[in-house]
Amino acid sequence: MTDYLEHVLAFGSGELAESMGLEITEASPERLVARMPVAGNRQPYGLLHGGASVVLAETLGSLGAALHAGPERIAVGIEISATHHRSATSGHVTGTATPISLGRTLATYEIVIVDDEGRRVCTSRLTCLLRDRPSA
Repeated sequence: MTDYLEHVLAFGSGELAESMGLEITEASPERLVARMPVAGNRQPYGLLHGGASVVLAETLGSLGAALHAGPERIAVGIEISATHHRSATSGHVTGTATPISLGRTLATYEIVIVDDEGRRVCTSRLTCLLRDRPSA
């Protein structure tokens, strides 16, 4: 597949990611990028909710693993971790997912999330199990 971004946009990023305003801007098995607004994704103290960062990270890593797996397989997240380095209170955050390991049964991605000034907000790691697509 030559236009991964077109494929990902047609497939969608899922109801949760879409309701949070996630916008995918680049997609391939080697690199995925998406933005998400801070507004609407804050916790009661006015800071970006840590769970929102994890949704951004898991969405990017899962889509990357699915692109790596190919159309006859599916990617299922089996482990995610996140370290929150600093807060974000406005603007957007941007996540970039790059592979750590791409195998036949597992795909692991590092996802770095930065604020509008390029400061690291969160570092996450996601591992997905790659399985054959179930028959209909």
